[in-house]
Amino acid sequence: MRSRRRFLTLGLAAGVLSLHRSAFAHGNAEHADKAASEPPKEQQEWGIAGDEKSVSRTIAIMMTDEMRFVPDRIEVRLGETIRFAHENRGAVMHEMVVGTPKTLAEHAEMMQRFPGMEHDEPWMAHVAPGRRGEMTWHFNRAGDFQFACLIPGHFQAGMIGTIQVG
Repeated sequence: MRSRRRFLTLGLAAGVLSLHRSAFAHGNAEHADKAASEPPKEQQEWGIAGDEKSVSRTIAIMMTDEMRFVPDRIEVRLGETIRFAHENRGAVMHEMVVGTPKTLAEHAEMMQRFPGMEHDEPWMAHVAPGRRGEMTWHFNRAGDFQFACLIPGHFQAGMIGTIQVG
């Protein structure tokens, strides 16, 4: 009875996720042009989507198959809008997701349970092997935040960096 209830619960959760507009966007397929379907900006604990015209500086982020970001520590002034320029030097898909340690750990756990789950939010950038990508974020909240690759196994292997906003 308990396993049947768990099966039904997981099936319901997967169904709800599949109905959400951003639930399935991972994989090796190219993502749609974000400008064509810009979601409304939502304030997060770690900031809000930034405008290109407000970019203070660009920070290059290299992603590797050693499950590392270079650099893995970033300092940002409160109020700065940063353009992250990603380069995936690996042979597998990587992503950079910004958040709090708690939200990233929760999301990584969900990605482990639902490896086909995909998403596309302004605080995320998915970069195919050998490709480049960008993300613009406005840091209007002070604190210590993280960025991570949440593709199953990558977070668990230590593909995590820190962002100090002050």
